[in-house]
Amino acid sequence: MSKMSGLVFDIRHFSVHDGPGIRSTVFFKGCPLRCAWCHNPESQLFEPETCVRNHRIDDKQFNVTEVIGKQMEVAEVMNEVAKDIAIFDESKGGVTFSGGEPLSQPEFLRALLIACNVQEIHAAVDTCGFASKSVVESVIPHANLFLFDLKLANEHEHIKYTGVSNKVILENLDLIINSGSRVIIRIPLIQDITDTDINLKALRSIVQKYPSIERVDLLPFHNIAKSKYERFGKEYTLANSDAYDSSKAEQIKDYFKEIAPIVTLGG
Repeated sequence: MSKMSGLVFDIRHFSVHDGPGIRSTVFFKGCPLRCAWCHNPESQLFEPETCVRNHRIDDKQFNVTEVIGKQMEVAEVMNEVAKDIAIFDESKGGVTFSGGEPLSQPEFLRALLIACNVQEIHAAVDTCGFASKSVVESVIPHANLFLFDLKLANEHEHIKYTGVSNKVILENLDLIINSGSRVIIRIPLIQDITDTDINLKALRSIVQKYPSIERVDLLPFHNIAKSKYERFGKEYTLANSDAYDSSKAEQIKDYFKEIAPIVTLGG
């Protein structure tokens, strides 16, 4: 197995929101975007970080310093993933490579995908789509599924709220879909940012162009990341925002059901 290594900040077992079946999700550290609503602030930097976590046992409190992110070889990751192979087989699940942004560590991602292929483990890539065409082309043959984020259709708005243009993202979506790959679209619902009538209409038009898209997952905003930002000393512009209105989320779900075969809330 490849000696290739990459920076990982978490591996979560028994995930049911990162693709079909029960899955293990491998979180790559480092992301080229800075989405205002990011719920994994620890995933953003391409280097290990330290944070202080407060623990309580009975009536005593103490602080523990944790290092988030470590270099892992492909074999290390696969050994961890292999613990769940029986569950994958039973639930038709597999492994999802998420982040951060897995396409930002393309050699490591590709080596892991190939290792999954060898062991006949279903492998999904959860991506924002921001990567070079050559990187995407190198990954396509080895991924069984792409979970592809669509956030904002307007380029100016995309730059404002994520820090990057969406031009290459939309080009890569087109590339992936036209390759025949399986694709699930994921849309975060952020009050007055991604859920405006103009943006939803534009995103709906993008999805409608591709009849092969299998599903649209709408991901309503939640505020559980607030404590993470505090631990890492990072600014969170949406710290005082409420959880997304469930009735509005249902209305948006109905709106997308008109053009997509399956639409879910929460993935």
